[in-house]
Amino acid sequence: MGFLDIFIKRRGGDEAEMSFLDHLEELRWHIFRALVAILSVAIVLFINKSFLFDTILLAPKRSDFWTFTQMCSLGNKLHLPGLCVGDFSFSITNIDMSAQFMIHLQTAFTVGLVFVFPYLLWELWKFLSPALHAEEKSAATGIVLAGSLLFYIGVLFGYYFIVPFTVVFLGTYQVSAEVVNQINLSSYIETITGLCLACGLVFEFPLIIYFLAKIGFATHQFLAQYRKVALVIILLLSAMITPSPDMFSQTLVAIPLYGLFEIGIIISKRVSINNERKRKREEMREAKDK
Repeated sequence: MGFLDIFIKRRGGDEAEMSFLDHLEELRWHIFRALVAILSVAIVLFINKSFLFDTILLAPKRSDFWTFTQMCSLGNKLHLPGLCVGDFSFSITNIDMSAQFMIHLQTAFTVGLVFVFPYLLWELWKFLSPALHAEEKSAATGIVLAGSLLFYIGVLFGYYFIVPFTVVFLGTYQVSAEVVNQINLSSYIETITGLCLACGLVFEFPLIIYFLAKIGFATHQFLAQYRKVALVIILLLSAMITPSPDMFSQTLVAIPLYGLFEIGIIISKRVSINNERKRKREEMREAKDK
């Protein structure tokens, strides 16, 4: 029996059995409601384009962005003037007649997805939860809240710490003084939104580790054994995420990523301890029954 067959059978429970098409129909309605939520927020964002672009998306290309002012303030206190990002500027251009309108639509939808992410998780949970046993539902309590918090922490981390360094480095990098940077609007927006969404998804790592540990696939012994390998991978990932060559920005990214890995080890250890306690209780119960 395949995974899909098991899922459908378990989801039916004690109620009347639902056909495969019935499950697809129910899934279609979950997706429809999610899309309606995204489109509703996207329409509001589309109408308020100044807030969407000037306040949110174009802010990291200005030297008075929050990250740059805080870094400069820290640099002044530590007597490290190198932390202050000087005035930098590059122009963002558009060469296609319909590009700005299409980018406006696409960006409003993407940012709308970020805003309604908790609702998307909730709709996914509503569809999947009937296929879970009571014990599995109990283990997944708070998954929507935890997943949403981790996602937003990742998005904010990407927006305030990764995006600014990427914008400064790539936006001002020149192979020659004779070459002037004129960044295409679509390239800039895709970079900003792509980095933020990628960070949001990466920060779901502890939640993934939790479920892998619940099924016994990822143990804390296994994760701890490969700490050094994980550190090397994280450093390489940090170098790719932040193309800026300075060690400060790469370290700034590597520290929270490694922290997520250590949190994953702690989570898997707690899950293993709980599973072991549960196994012992079941053995004692079976022994009493005999």
